[in-house]
Amino acid sequence: MTTTATPVRPSPARLGAGAAAFAGLVGAAVALGASELIAGLLSGASSLVAAVGQTVIDLQPPGAKDFVVALFGTNDKLALELFVSGTALAIGAGLGVLARARFIVAALGFAAFGLVGFFAAARTSLGSEALTALSAAIAVAAGVQVMSWLLDRAGGRDRRAGMPDWSRRSLLVRGSAIGVAAVAAGIGGRTLIQRASAPPAGADDEIPPASDPIANVPEGADLSEQVENLTPIIIPNDRFYLIDTALLVPVVDTATWQLRIHGMVERETTLSWEELIGLPLFEQYVTIACVSNEVGGNLVGNAKWTGVRLREVLDMAGVQEGATQLVGRSVDGWTAGMPTAWVMDPAREPMIAVRMNDEPLPPSHGFPARLIVPGLYGYVSATKWLTELELTTLEAFDAFWVPRGWAKEAPILTQSRIDTPRRGATIPAGTIAIAGVAWAPDRGVGTVEVGIDGEWREARLSNPISDATWVQWVYEWDAPAGVHMIQVRATDGAGQVQEERSTPPAPDGARGWHEIRVNVT
Repeated sequence: MTTTATPVRPSPARLGAGAAAFAGLVGAAVALGASELIAGLLSGASSLVAAVGQTVIDLQPPGAKDFVVALFGTNDKLALELFVSGTALAIGAGLGVLARARFIVAALGFAAFGLVGFFAAARTSLGSEALTALSAAIAVAAGVQVMSWLLDRAGGRDRRAGMPDWSRRSLLVRGSAIGVAAVAAGIGGRTLIQRASAPPAGADDEIPPASDPIANVPEGADLSEQVENLTPIIIPNDRFYLIDTALLVPVVDTATWQLRIHGMVERETTLSWEELIGLPLFEQYVTIACVSNEVGGNLVGNAKWTGVRLREVLDMAGVQEGATQLVGRSVDGWTAGMPTAWVMDPAREPMIAVRMNDEPLPPSHGFPARLIVPGLYGYVSATKWLTELELTTLEAFDAFWVPRGWAKEAPILTQSRIDTPRRGATIPAGTIAIAGVAWAPDRGVGTVEVGIDGEWREARLSNPISDATWVQWVYEWDAPAGVHMIQVRATDGAGQVQEERSTPPAPDGARGWHEIRVNVT
């Protein structure tokens, strides 16, 4: 009588650490993908990855913003989410190894990570806690189940027959397929989340035309068609810089949106969307800048903004004497504080903007309403997704970035930048255009000087739109052969020359002259 050898499936404890880690990693990927997909499908559910990342942003130590923006630029949010996802996958791999001997403990580890995501999402107050809890539970259950299924089907060698058991290859194939599906689910979910943040189709029709429109850009204000690689005077919406603390763009429904004006006011006032856009609208061109912008950087832009005069809204509530700070608060709780005196100064026109370059505010730029305050860096003024205006004192409240090491008062510094030629460029000898932009809102730019090998010459300026906007500058240079250093400095409308002393962006903006070296052949 012959007997047939029956392969023996080893226990998970005998499974190799690498295979077990792979099973845990795939389980974690499934949990993340499920969370993203549910958040995309169910309005009110939160992405656990984004929630954890948002908590990291909110708890960041002083100096972290400057370092991260300098390292990643406008890709800082993507870098953070990749870090959070990578950390979750690494933890999943570790739990997979633990599951070989203590599966229940590993499963509880998945649950603990789900709780971290839930509490992180709950603190943002942007979604339904019930739906977020359901999403976290489903994600954890899916991750644990997939890890268990992969571990259960993983094997070693058939010791009786002496032949290789192909279960490890099966684990790799099945796990990889599941991992790809998890990534696809995550991408699909994030795509749905981003689509949900788009303005409603009728938003453009809801906003009436401005009763006080501005004339078109005056002749001679934009020289970009004359000079190659010169930044246009008006930056299109899709090219405008993006810097904020929101990992996911808040989804705001204008049917329920309100603007509350409270604090040190004579009468607390709340405006609906219809009431806000029913007020007289006006237009203006304003250059805004991020305090993180390095010398020569591109975190600055100029646009046409349409909105309501901020002082008119504040007058409806009646600002009390002694209210020295105006705090703008976003729907996600982010705050910016600015001196009330700056806002109330008739020399400038702060606004609650509802349009950008003749379109409803893009979601990433603050739909449905945001603050635009000429002359102040964005972190102390430009509140996106605006929902509250609070009058208080400068001593009573520190807005989001102040405890993190940034200055409480931050007027935009006089700055200039070389757009062309590029740093390190090799160019032929002869006449070339050195050109760029300069800004000093809301003082205006008086002159721009170009330094070539230490010798300064005055550049030609574009016709300024207003003191609140930047200007372009051009200097025609008869370039001789050799290596040359080119610098630029601006003088604002008040006669203040741009500082030569170099400083980092923190705590109130970068100083210094932008300089490049070029090789002329």
